[in-house]
Amino acid sequence: MSSSSNINNYKIISNSLAELGHHYIMGRDFQKGTDCFKRSLDNANKINDKGCIAICLSQLAWTNVYAGIESHDKAIEEFEKMVEIIRKEKIEIHVFNDRDNIKTTDSIFPNNWITLHEDGTVIIYPMFSKNRRKEKRKDLTEKLKNKGYNISKIIDLSSYEKKKQYLEGTGSMILDRKNKICYAALSKRTNEIVLNQLCKLINYKLLKFKAYQSYKSKRKLIYHTNVMMCLADEYAIICLESIDDENEKKLLIKSLNNTKKQIIEISEEQCKSFVGNMLQVKNNKNDKYLIMSETAHKSLNLSQKKSLEKYNKLLYSNIKLIEKIGGGGARCMITENFLQKK
Repeated sequence: MSSSSNINNYKIISNSLAELGHHYIMGRDFQKGTDCFKRSLDNANKINDKGCIAICLSQLAWTNVYAGIESHDKAIEEFEKMVEIIRKEKIEIHVFNDRDNIKTTDSIFPNNWITLHEDGTVIIYPMFSKNRRKEKRKDLTEKLKNKGYNISKIIDLSSYEKKKQYLEGTGSMILDRKNKICYAALSKRTNEIVLNQLCKLINYKLLKFKAYQSYKSKRKLIYHTNVMMCLADEYAIICLESIDDENEKKLLIKSLNNTKKQIIEISEEQCKSFVGNMLQVKNNKNDKYLIMSETAHKSLNLSQKKSLEKYNKLLYSNIKLIEKIGGGGARCMITENFLQKK
């Protein structure tokens, strides 16, 4: 076959793939569309067809834009549906919109930068990601004050960021507010120095440990405690198999037993489905609910569901895109408000 025939064949294949990619994009299948444009680009590169290369690059760029818009709209839809499900149960929830002039990628997960306490204290936390630090907002405390909540003190721990010491709110730690115990799995994002300072400031006992997950046959630290643990009034959901040190595991179990929490064990595999990422809340009648994602609910076995339903109703919503893109579950989307009304 002649060289010109080869070039012709590559052009035909490249054009066909580009047309197929366009077809997929119009059908809003962005993944298949992207794959076709990339294969078309490979063929165009083989024959150095600059015109076709330019078209493919342009198509890929626009596909990314369209896919981003689609994902953004879908994520908002998931968020609003979850808010609707929670409000339907008469659970009070405040939604604060993003600021137009500051672009953030993970502001849907506010629990990593702020906690609100019963005595009127607000705490701001040092965060690992520079981009996520932009999520911190002074205007939220003012808006909460305007809603009638008492805020007596603001503690800002952000200065630890300069020392590369981080503590990402109730992602990094699980607070037993009744018994004043802070449970924390140490990691790059959960620093022991900051933990000690926090516990000193709010008069909590620190119970620290290391939790791991298996990745490519190696044990890697879990970066956030709320990946493997959820604490409620009368029970604790916990992945004990993630704690390799037997002494640390025994101390944790002892603390939970001493505070009369039923231990409901979950597996490391279930952690990947956000089963540790849940939050117990109450409505205006003091009825209790456990909020989780649909992914987490499907991962629970029958025995676990029965154990949990003894204590509260299970409330779940489909947030698959938020989980996939953001990497956080239902608990991450909620900052508990323990502030008291004036």
